Amino acid sequence: MIRLLVPIFVLLAGCTPRSDAPDHRAAAGVARIVSINPCVDAVLMRIADPRQIAGISHYSQDARATSVPLAWAHRYRATSGTAEEVVALKPDLVIAGAHIARSTVAAVAQMGIPLVQIGVPASIGESTDQVRTIANAIGQRRRGDALIRRIEAAVRAARAGNAPPVSALIWQGGGLVPGTGTLADELLRIAGFINMSGVYGLKQWDVLPLEPLVARPPRVLLSVGANRRDDRMLGHPVLDHLRHRIAVRGYPDRLLHCGGPTIIDAAGHLALIRRSL
Repeated sequence: MIRLLVPIFVLLAGCTPRSDAPDHRAAAGVARIVSINPCVDAVLMRIADPRQIAGISHYSQDARATSVPLAWAHRYRATSGTAEEVVALKPDLVIAGAHIARSTVAAVAQMGIPLVQIGVPASIGESTDQVRTIANAIGQRRRGDALIRRIEAAVRAARAGNAPPVSALIWQGGGLVPGTGTLADELLRIAGFINMSGVYGLKQWDVLPLEPLVARPPRVLLSVGANRRDDRMLGHPVLDHLRHRIAVRGYPDRLLHCGGPTIIDAAGHLALIRRSL
């Protein structure tokens, strides 16, 4: 159940060159930043000064959910986002996802601490806008702009050009798939795939029963964090008869659960799969 909920609650990630110096004047009021979202953590890792980061999400210290290297995450105090934990870190700014406990919101407001909330991006454009929002909030505009340029360059490099599109499906444990109106759907299209979720008539995030998959299989099945032993549906004997028709490829969890700089790796990964077919 936890793995099914993750895509709904997470959003971002990134990379930044050393040459972009921090804007000390803008950052003067945000000396202590507390993030309670793992994808925001990944953005901070790339654009914030380490001394600015006072706390990160506990998900970033979990190998199953992190979007940052664990070695980096363990340098910082992690919280589960409760009001007591966040306030105890005495932040100048709190950055969170769309879903945050009301008690935490109330405590932050009572202390007069600015709160920035970032929703789940449904497109590359929304995701880069969120990177820009975070960068401006922490006084690192130039680093944010540099990161956005890298994301846009990666997307351009991943485009399939005039190659005919290939049918594909991103498949999570239990059959949960991202559909039309998701960042994953846009990345698939850019890399030269047709997202079969729409063909199956699924919603934005929906569970695909095994029957439609068998009746009309995609050319490529992108398996997210599961294998045949762990996923009852993926390991179903009927799929063995489709091995000659379906190319099963791995799609790491971290590439699906965040946008922002994770787009760089996700676009590259999809492009490599497309070119290998």
